[in-house]
Order: sequence, then structure tokens, then C-alpha cells
Amino acid sequence: MTTSDALPFSATTPAFRRLLGRAVNAAVTLTLGVALAFVAYGALSFLVFGAAWSGDVSACRATEGACWPFVAAKLKQFVFGRYPDDELWRAAAAMLLPPALLLAAFLARRRFGLAGFAAAVVLGLPLAFLLVAGDGVLLAPVSTDVWGGLTLTLLVSYTGIAASLPLGIVLALMRRSSWPVPRWLAICFIEFWRGVPLVTVLFMAAVMLPLFLPEGASVNKPARALFAIAVFASAYMAEVIRGGLQSVPENQVTAGRALGLRYSQILALVILPQAIRSALPGIAGTFIGLLKDTTLVLVIGLFDFLGMIQLAAADPAWSASTTTLTGYAFAALVFWSLCYAIARVSAYLERVTAESRR
Repeated sequence: MTTSDALPFSATTPAFRRLLGRAVNAAVTLTLGVALAFVAYGALSFLVFGAAWSGDVSACRATEGACWPFVAAKLKQFVFGRYPDDELWRAAAAMLLPPALLLAAFLARRRFGLAGFAAAVVLGLPLAFLLVAGDGVLLAPVSTDVWGGLTLTLLVSYTGIAASLPLGIVLALMRRSSWPVPRWLAICFIEFWRGVPLVTVLFMAAVMLPLFLPEGASVNKPARALFAIAVFASAYMAEVIRGGLQSVPENQVTAGRALGLRYSQILALVILPQAIRSALPGIAGTFIGLLKDTTLVLVIGLFDFLGMIQLAAADPAWSASTTTLTGYAFAALVFWSLCYAIARVSAYLERVTAESRR
């Protein structure tokens, strides 16, 4: 065995040739490596080595690093907003219930199939909102004015995800229809909402939507935000699903007809499963974008996770030079963790579906 064969990284490996094989490649690699090292050193110095890990605001004022006591003191506000202290278990259960039901449906997928996932969505979201809002009988009602923090962020994300996928499928099918009326209705809907910024959509939902309601009728702000985000996300989801539909060969439809299947059966059993499988990366990307876009609800007066961090950073009792930056760093860490979790779930589903095709 030669030395180059024993080493996992030698001059003959493709990775070596791409990174250091030529002078230009080596220069770019070394430049980026040095830049990355400087960024990593600065981030670790602020977040870890030079940070204040205990004490109060005086400890934060004495250092130029992150102020983690601020995060510890305000963590309940970040997660639950102004939700009543004696009812926090309801908000925590509402955040965990939808993903827990989806996990149970996934584990039991061989027995229940798509019906299990549909049941998880149909039951999970209403139960989550029932827990947060209360029913006035078993659970004390809680005003939407005190909803906020990570609880509000996740509830808005859950609703947008659950609504945008079926709406996107319907819109994609309408856009591919041979009938001109549904096709043009779908085109107008999709292109209109894709051409309008989400901030404008939220503003329209918060300010203009009540003007179209009957006299005396009212819709609370979270409901308006949920409606706006679901409609906005469905337009983008429709294009992702349409791309998946276009990847399904036409001979799949022909084969289904040869088996005597009706078009609705071909659509449900042949076309859509393959289209969704092909569109999984795009679907996950849309979900990740939707999760991050929920921070825009602050413009209509809803204090989500990021909004609560900004509100807490303005507290004079925690006035320090690094308080705000620490809050943003904590928000970035939480959002990155959530987005990474979505990406890993998507990658796992891609791997599972690819193995099932073999």
C-alpha cells in the first residue's frame, strides 16, 4: 500500500484537485480559509470566550462579549410573550402538539398512510389553537393581545405550512388544466400574490380587510396574519408543485389509463406522489422561507419571537452595549436550528422515498 492510498486526502483525490490543484484554486481556497478563520474567531470571541455567562446587567456592561444573563432573564418572554404565567403549559403544549402528531403519523405511516398525516394536520392545528385561546369551559380564555414570542411564530408557521401545501396543489393543477377559466384564474392568483411583497399583504390584511367585513364583524390580528401568510405562501407553493408535476412523464398517465384507472385515481395514486417526491427540496425551501417570513408580522403590531427580543432589548434595566446584539445572535441561533431541522427532515424524506422506489 502506498502512502497516497493510505491517506484519505491526497494529491490525487478530486477534492484536492478542486481546492489546491492549481494556483488559482489554491489562492481562492487560502483566501476564503483565512476569511472564515477571522469570522469564526470574532464570533467565538463574542459569543463564548468574551461573553458574560452569569450575574446581572453590571456583568454585561463590564464586557464586550455577549450578554447571556439577559437571554436567561428574558427567556420566558421570548418564548411565550405576555401569556399568563399560570397557563404557560398550554402554550408549550400548543407548540409541541402539531409536530408530535406528525411524528406519530410518520411512524404509523405503513398502517394509516396519507390518512394519518391528514388526521394529524386536521386535529393538530385546531387543538393547538384551542389550547392557546381557550374554550371558556375547560380552559380559561386568553386574549390574542397577549399572544407572542416563539409561540406565535410557530403557530403562524404551522398554519401557513398546513394551508399552503393543499392550496398550492390545487392552484398548480388549475394552472395546468386544459380548461381556460380555471387556468387563467390560477395564473392571475399566483402572479398577483407573487408580485406583491409580504409586508404589503400583511398591511392589507391588517388595515383593509376589516373594511370589507359586514358592520359589527371583526377579525383579530393573528387571524388576519394567518390568512395573509397562507395566501401568500400558497402562490409560491403552487409553482413548486407545478415544477414537480412537469417532471412526471406523460407515459405515466398513459399507463394508468391502460390499467383502467379514472383520471382522479391516476392523479391521486400516480401523478401527485411522484410530483411531490420530485418537489420535496423546493417544498422544504418554501417552508423555511415561510418560517423566516413570520418575523414580518411585527409590522402589524404582533410581537413574535424576534419582536419580543427587540422589545426586551429596549428594557432600561438591561441597558448595555451588547444586549441588542446578543438578542439578535440568540434569534439567529434559534431560527437556524428550526430551519436546519426542516432541511434534515426533508433530506430524510427524500432518502426514504428514493429507497422505496428501488
